[in-house]
Amino acid sequence: MTKNKYLFPLIMITSLFFMWGFAYGLLDVLNKHFQEALNITKTRSTLLQAAYFGAYFLVALPAGMFMSKYGYKKGVILGLMLYAIGAFLFYPAAEQSSFNSFLLALFILASGLACLETAANPYVTVLGPPETGATRLNLSQCFNGVGSFLGPIIASYLFFGESSNSGSSNLDSVKMIYLIIGVFVLIVAGIFVKTQLPEIKESEMVSSETLNRKPLFSHGNFTFGVVAQFFYVAAQVGVATLFINYCTESGVGIDNATAAKLLSGGLILFTIGRFVGTALMRVIQPNKLLALYAFVNILLCTVVIWNNAWLSVYALMAVFFFMSIMFPTIFALGIKDLGSHTKKASSFIIMSIVGGALVPYVMGMVADTYSTPVSYIVPLICFIVVLLFGITGYKIKIAK
Repeated sequence: MTKNKYLFPLIMITSLFFMWGFAYGLLDVLNKHFQEALNITKTRSTLLQAAYFGAYFLVALPAGMFMSKYGYKKGVILGLMLYAIGAFLFYPAAEQSSFNSFLLALFILASGLACLETAANPYVTVLGPPETGATRLNLSQCFNGVGSFLGPIIASYLFFGESSNSGSSNLDSVKMIYLIIGVFVLIVAGIFVKTQLPEIKESEMVSSETLNRKPLFSHGNFTFGVVAQFFYVAAQVGVATLFINYCTESGVGIDNATAAKLLSGGLILFTIGRFVGTALMRVIQPNKLLALYAFVNILLCTVVIWNNAWLSVYALMAVFFFMSIMFPTIFALGIKDLGSHTKKASSFIIMSIVGGALVPYVMGMVADTYSTPVSYIVPLICFIVVLLFGITGYKIKIAK
C-alpha cells in the first residue's frame, strides 16, 4: 500500500474474512454430525452446502446493486446483520431437531456472508495499487483460512468429543456455538457502524480508461473468471464435504473425531498455503502460480481416487494446501481493470460460488452409488478448468 490511510480500513475488512472462514469451517463437520444426529443420507446432508452456497447465487447480485447505491460500508453492515439473524435461528432449529429449519437458518446466515464477500473482496483489491491487488487479497484471505481451520477444531470437540454428553445425537452444542457466533457478530456490526471507511472510486483504479467504457461481459478475463470460480468453489466444497466420510471409510481405523481433526489439519495446510502463496507472488506471476497449483491438485486427486490407505488420506489433506490461493487469485484476476464495473463484476463472481451448492450434491450421489473415493473425480475435473484459466483465461481481452 502506498497510502497509510488505507491501513486501518484494510485491517477492519480483513477481520470479516476470518468471520466467514469460521462459519464455513463449521459447515463440513455439520454434514457428518447431521447424518448421524438426524439420520439422513450423505446426499441429503449435502443440502447444507446447497443452502449455504445457493444463498451466494441468489443474494450476490442484489448485494452488488445495494452497494452501488449505498456504498461498501452499508453493504458490510447489512451482511453482518443477516449473519447474526441466521446464527440465532439455529437455536429453534435445534430445539425442533428439524433439518429443514437448519437449512433455512443456514440460508439466511449465508445470505449475510454473500453480502460480506461481495463487499470485502473487491474493496481489498482497490485499497491500494491495482498491480498488487491479487497479493493484497491473498493476504486478507489468509485470515479466512485461520477461521476455516479453527471451525473444525472446535466443532470436533463440541459435536464428536466428550463435551457432547449425549453422543452424536446431541444438538445442544450446535445451539450453543451459534448463539455465541450471533452475539459476536452483532458486536462487530456495532463497531462497523462507528468506523469510518473510505469509499473508493473504482473508475480511478484502472490502467486504461478505454477498458471502462466497454460492456462488462466483453472482458474476457471476467467471463472466464466467473466460470473458473464456479468450478474452483465446486472443487473446494466437494473436497471438504466428504472429507470425514472419506477418512472414516478408508479402512485405517479413523473415527469421526479423528477425521474432524484431520480436516482441521488440512485447513491448517490451506492457511499456510495462503501465506506461502502470498510470499511467492512477489517473485512468481499470480496466474502462473495458479496454474501450477491446479496441476498439482489434479495429480493429488488421482491419488485420492486410487484409495491407497494413508497415502491417499495424506494426498487429500495436501489438496487443501494447493487450493489455498485459488479463490482470491481468480477473483483478483477476474475483476482486474474493470473500473466502474467492479461492484457488478464482483457480484457475478460471488454468484458463481453456486458451484459449491450444485457439484457437491453430484459428489454425494456418486458416493452413494459407487464409493466416496470415486466421487473425487468431480473435483479433479474442476481443477482442469482452473488450470486453463491460469494458463490463458486470465488475460485481459476485450471482445469487439
